Amino acid sequence: MDATGLWWKNLTERTFFLDQHGCAKNQVDGELLISRLESIGLAQTTDPSEAQYIIINSCGFIESAKQESLDALLSARSAYPEAKLVLAGCLAQRYADVFKTELPEADAVFGNGDITRIDQVIEALGNGERPVVTPPQQGVCSGGRKLLSCAGSAYVKITEGCNNRCSFCAIPLIRGQLRSRSVHDVVSEVRELVSSGVREINIIGQDLAAYGCGKNDDVLGTRQNGYNRLYTELTAPLFTNKTLFFEPPSFLHELLKAISAVHGDFWVRLLYIHPDHFHPDVLSVLKDDSRFLPYFDIPFQSGADSVITAMNRKGSFKSYVDLVQHIRSVFPHAAIRTTFLTGFPGETDADAAETEKFLKAIQSDWSGCFSYSKEEGTAAFRMKGSVPKKVAAARAFALQSVQQDITRNRLAERVGSVYDVLIEEIVAGGSSDEGLAIGRAWFDAPEVDGNFVVRYDRDDPAACAIVPGAIVKAKAIASSDVDIDGVFCAK
Repeated sequence: MDATGLWWKNLTERTFFLDQHGCAKNQVDGELLISRLESIGLAQTTDPSEAQYIIINSCGFIESAKQESLDALLSARSAYPEAKLVLAGCLAQRYADVFKTELPEADAVFGNGDITRIDQVIEALGNGERPVVTPPQQGVCSGGRKLLSCAGSAYVKITEGCNNRCSFCAIPLIRGQLRSRSVHDVVSEVRELVSSGVREINIIGQDLAAYGCGKNDDVLGTRQNGYNRLYTELTAPLFTNKTLFFEPPSFLHELLKAISAVHGDFWVRLLYIHPDHFHPDVLSVLKDDSRFLPYFDIPFQSGADSVITAMNRKGSFKSYVDLVQHIRSVFPHAAIRTTFLTGFPGETDADAAETEKFLKAIQSDWSGCFSYSKEEGTAAFRMKGSVPKKVAAARAFALQSVQQDITRNRLAERVGSVYDVLIEEIVAGGSSDEGLAIGRAWFDAPEVDGNFVVRYDRDDPAACAIVPGAIVKAKAIASSDVDIDGVFCAK
């Protein structure tokens, strides 16, 4: 370390490449890693062959994701033998003790408990060491970061960790207990992003509805802890409980109201709300401020009551259908996204049929589906009644086929209307006088949903507004299985 304490000023190898994996929450971590590395003098490159340091920001959620991250590291070791490889992220946090001896291909292992400690990893590598660093879980990392989203869009993480303890899920083992950022901190970040030109704010967390309910949370500046009411007193979905364990407003409601006070032309999307914790007062905020999109990401996981219970959830086929119906009674054209897990221990053919029936009942616009992954440390790991992988995969395929039909019909219903479309990229194609742009309307979340194709006349002076990061008007004229085809509207 030099006299100023800035040891990195003596580095001669200053280039890094980030290989990003996993969910939106992990993407935010990756963005923070980039900014932190740049702050100590390293330069990011988009070409791994030019990098002295290759950071694999891994996912450790299910078996397939874990294998993808490990394959990426092994491929990088083979392709770039001279580079220093750092396995970072969820997989590193979860299996550091194993990788310390059984993954020699990694020059360093760095967990995600405290992103700021990547400095120590780089310093140790520079000293010829092989660091294995898994910091204790801290608060929610925030601050300046280099966005990896498409132009005009950003994720804002409001919580870290999770207390739900769904029996199949390893997230609490990886990211720890629920911690929430203060309302002031979140609003400050939103205001900063909007002032920098961001037009889409995607609010993320393991369970947005649990915002403010961590044991040590103090999101409003006054000690109002909701942990007991949400995690020890709740015996049925919050939506169905007439007494409402939270006297309105909920903490999420308060946060959204504070965001609503931010001036600017932007929209807000809420991603991932646990169905048991959905508080109806969230809907009133969306109703009062049209910048909040009526898009609801609610991972139901199953429609079979016995499986829902075994997953350590409080709901049922009926209560979850009622929730969707209530949302659509307030927002008739609401977009619903959900997730299903097939092959959970003990799931029968009858249970799978019930989930398929449930999907048809809620008519979700979008859904993802994955087969059960047996994760050590979870309650389901030792459950009996394992389902063969081929059976689980077949059930997932059946659900996806049903969803494809529903999505096609839901998109067809949106044809004929004019929408605000966030432009992501301009593409080659069309005739000599026709331009093509790819974007998303309010019912399309980034990465996981469909696209809105915008066609426009290249000679139209108003078409100069069609640039990545801008929101323009477009009329939907046709739809496919997942996308909308539209034309630019100058006014």
